[in-house]
Amino acid sequence: MPWKYEIDILKELKDKGYNTTRLRQERLLNEVDIQKIRNGQDISIKVLDKLCILLECQPCYIIRHVKECSEIDNTP
Repeated sequence: MPWKYEIDILKELKDKGYNTTRLRQERLLNEVDIQKIRNGQDISIKVLDKLCILLECQPCYIIRHVKECSEIDNTP
């Protein structure tokens, strides 16, 4: 995965008053997306947008791009 989470998203959401029950009940995030976040898996741009709105932040606060070994050019 070329993306890494910069923060504990579910903790940050909880700190803002959005526990997983509320996220599901208010249809802010579905169970699949909550599980992807919990497991550190890729999320969609749509979910990233929702997270930015809920956390009042920019995407770079939530994720960062990480080059994988196969992407690194080792030529001098």
